[in-house]
Amino acid sequence: MRTLAPLAPIIAIALASPALAEEVATASSPDGHITVSIDRDGEGHFSYAIAKDGVRLVDYSRLGFLMDNAPPLSRFLELEEVSTDNADTSWEQPWGENRMVRDRHNELSLKLHDTDYQDRRVTVRFRLFDDGVGFRYEFPDAGTTAIAEELTEFNIAEPGTAWWIPGGDWNRYEYLYSETPIEGVGTAHTPITFKLEDGTHLAFHEAALVDYAGMWLRRMDGRRFRAELSPGSGQAKVVREGAFTTPWRTIRISDDAAGLYDNNIDLNLNEPNKLGDVSWVKPYKYVGIWWAMHLNDWTWNSGPNHGATTSHAKDYIDFAAANGFRGVLIEGWNKGWDGNWFGNGSDFSFTQAYPDFDIEEVTRYGLKKGVHLVGHHETGGNIANYEPHLEDAMALYERLGVDSVKTGYVADAGGVKLLPTAGNPVRYGWHDGQEMARHHLKVVETAAKHHIAVNPHEPIKDTGLRRTYPNWVSREGARGMEYQAWGVPGNIPSHVPSLIFTRMLSGPMDYTPGVLSLKGRDGRDLPSTIARQLALYVTLYSPIQMAADLPENYAKYPREFAFIKQVPTDWEETHTLMGEVADYAVMARKERGGTDWYLGGVTDEEARDVAVPLDFLDAGKTYTATIYRDGADADYRTDKRHSIAIETKTVKRGDTLDLRMAPGGGFAVRLAPAK
Repeated sequence: MRTLAPLAPIIAIALASPALAEEVATASSPDGHITVSIDRDGEGHFSYAIAKDGVRLVDYSRLGFLMDNAPPLSRFLELEEVSTDNADTSWEQPWGENRMVRDRHNELSLKLHDTDYQDRRVTVRFRLFDDGVGFRYEFPDAGTTAIAEELTEFNIAEPGTAWWIPGGDWNRYEYLYSETPIEGVGTAHTPITFKLEDGTHLAFHEAALVDYAGMWLRRMDGRRFRAELSPGSGQAKVVREGAFTTPWRTIRISDDAAGLYDNNIDLNLNEPNKLGDVSWVKPYKYVGIWWAMHLNDWTWNSGPNHGATTSHAKDYIDFAAANGFRGVLIEGWNKGWDGNWFGNGSDFSFTQAYPDFDIEEVTRYGLKKGVHLVGHHETGGNIANYEPHLEDAMALYERLGVDSVKTGYVADAGGVKLLPTAGNPVRYGWHDGQEMARHHLKVVETAAKHHIAVNPHEPIKDTGLRRTYPNWVSREGARGMEYQAWGVPGNIPSHVPSLIFTRMLSGPMDYTPGVLSLKGRDGRDLPSTIARQLALYVTLYSPIQMAADLPENYAKYPREFAFIKQVPTDWEETHTLMGEVADYAVMARKERGGTDWYLGGVTDEEARDVAVPLDFLDAGKTYTATIYRDGADADYRTDKRHSIAIETKTVKRGDTLDLRMAPGGGFAVRLAPAK
């Protein structure tokens, strides 16, 4: 329930001097530790600053816009009205890292008046949580608004370290993370994570990216960053009609890395579920005709080594049914894979199968055994071809009992083919421009009409819209397991503990773990231990999880495969117990609707010994801990990658598990109440 807050405790207002910069408003988080201060200078520029416990984290940073159809909205602004609000509510996720999410914040809203040009107005709304800040701009109905660029700044107050990937480069979000001084960042995608010299951790991102261009962060000078909007196909980066709001610009604040992950700001800044009853959205595990193609054993295109055949599909369905997997992903079943489809996609059909794949028979056979086909729509980044067929494609899947689809947009970042407009039959744009933000939401909304969940690869980044559209279950949006098959370089061991405190702050990732063979293309060795492959199911969250390896490889490792079959994909609660960005992470999760807990830990290239307190366990119970840990001689750099120790212990709340992670290794633990 939202209530009007008393003015005095959270806000102070002063008159602005016409000549000097002066603070005009302040607000604080519910616990009082985080404060936002609003400043207006003598030229009418508004800025904000953020502090925690009196220590400045973000120095005064400008607000405003460059317009394509009007003068900049930045100078000559007056503070017309200030209002406050607060909230302390809880809401339930239909699936997620935690069943219940608390939304506790104070709000400060400033209505600004441009006294120089056409009586313009814009509202800047801040929400202050105990673990961060979000703010957005709200435009009243003023006809057409064309934004050339945001002038929003983020001026980091103290030196520190940054972990980031480049924004505006060709390979979308699929890069290894750079670790540099803050002053060494160029233009970066969000989330971007910083650790200041005093140990404070910050992560900058955005929430509720709807009908707007995605935001990159461009370092201007020193530690001052400015929002840079992803380009579209026109001169203006964003064009909107009537009243609208921008996405929220979010800043997570924590004393340590673990607190960055255990943070729900981005979810809380999205609107509640718009789809109503979503009981048809099912978390699940799946196998698929996928890894063999990355190994070059089978092909997506038709021919003698075609992977997506009726015969192969039935073999995978039999395997899934025998081992309790709900889904089988089959890529390459539809016409269009022959020839040049990368970044092209003009020949893809989303309803016509190759002659050697009987989709009617495959889905019938699967459902008879309790196994669902996981649909697949590769577009080659060509939404001009995909969108006209979208309704028919989703209707076909619904008729056949296919209730989830993996979509793909394989194309260089600036080579996405957009829908034509009058007088401009072919247009191209970036993966995270305004047109693609519209497109991805259109796919999700169309799929929802047919009770289908969506998992895009080569996607637009996650900004918490899974709360509003719970059928948007996961996405890729980073280097996943496929890079271990053929990437040059592959994913180095520090990549996963980097992801946890960067990319994973935005939401679920379909990393496709579980390659127990530890072999990629042409026999290359994966930089991982086998215990680490199990740990990925706990540390890299997704409500859908793949067992990516070949069925014959799982037969070679039955004890480890047993963990993959047991581990849930939906959680009651999650706790990040310890970690450092790019170094290591240890997480505990409790299964949704059950009593078992699971632990997962991953490390970088360094071996680590960790003492894991079991304070999260339910009091008064004893648990049987089944531990999968690196063997004493395990090492990702040697032929001992498969060395593993599997043991059981009886434990209880208050105990500590001492666990070693080998170089490139990890551990996984199932904690089940003793019978």
